[in-house]
Amino acid sequence: MFRAEQHPNLLVGLEVSDDAAVYRISDQVAVVLTVDFFTPVVDDPYDYGAIAAANAMSDVYAMGGEVTLALNICGFPPELPAEVVSEILRGGAEKVAEAGGALAGGHTIDAKEPTYGLAVMGLVHPQHVWTKGGSRPGDALLLTKPLGVGVVTTALKGEVADPAHVEEAVQCMKRLNRDAARLIAQVGAKAVTDVTGFSLLGHGYEMADKGGVKLRFHFDQIPFVPGALEYAEDNLFPGGSCNNQRAYEPRMKFRPGLSEEMQLLLFTPETSGGLLAAVAPSKLDALLALFDQAGHPCWVIGEVVEGEGIEVF
Repeated sequence: MFRAEQHPNLLVGLEVSDDAAVYRISDQVAVVLTVDFFTPVVDDPYDYGAIAAANAMSDVYAMGGEVTLALNICGFPPELPAEVVSEILRGGAEKVAEAGGALAGGHTIDAKEPTYGLAVMGLVHPQHVWTKGGSRPGDALLLTKPLGVGVVTTALKGEVADPAHVEEAVQCMKRLNRDAARLIAQVGAKAVTDVTGFSLLGHGYEMADKGGVKLRFHFDQIPFVPGALEYAEDNLFPGGSCNNQRAYEPRMKFRPGLSEEMQLLLFTPETSGGLLAAVAPSKLDALLALFDQAGHPCWVIGEVVEGEGIEVF
């Protein structure tokens, strides 16, 4: 049986589960470890590989680390053309290179449908590890990527998506969280997570729960990729949306009049989503100025208040 007291250098693990595991090597260095993989969300094999790699590395950035090393995790049907496999791997490799990391091999098995991702190692100072807990009433909630890629990719699978909407979603998913994390690190944050499979509301609830606070989101301030609102109105949701809703809805309170479709949109899984950070009000203006100077998008979408759970107004 695992006992945390037997592993004092395990700074973040099963006892304090977060976006990734963190293990202290020395007083100056800790290792961040994470793994993620999934089946295709887009048609283009290169984009699929790049998106899967960006998504896997995101957890390192959510912990405040920098990507150092990665290994491929692959499951491919034997009949899949070699050039398709090559493009998937090229997309992942180039994204790891963009992150400044080394891709050092991996493992492949036969599978019924393509599956690709990475096991990722990063480095962080033990005293500068970000976690989901730590936010306090009064903190601002900052989001670094728009939401809605889940409904856009669902519309793509249903062959009803506007190609322009798909391209915008793909570029959003391929964008690393590295620059956003570096900007946040210059000012500091109370708590950070990345918005992925459990949706904004699911990951937001984890942040609220670990901090012993309530998160209040303002729906009209939440950004969405082009097409997301329209596809949501047409009920083009992936199955994970309802799964998240069933899991987290009891902890949610929505403003009167917010439609069921818009509520479900906030429960929709995101792929390679942005960082959600709780920032002290005294540091918010400085952080927004840094993002503006860097030409990097970000949005203030709410605040931390006393209580528990999530409110959406």
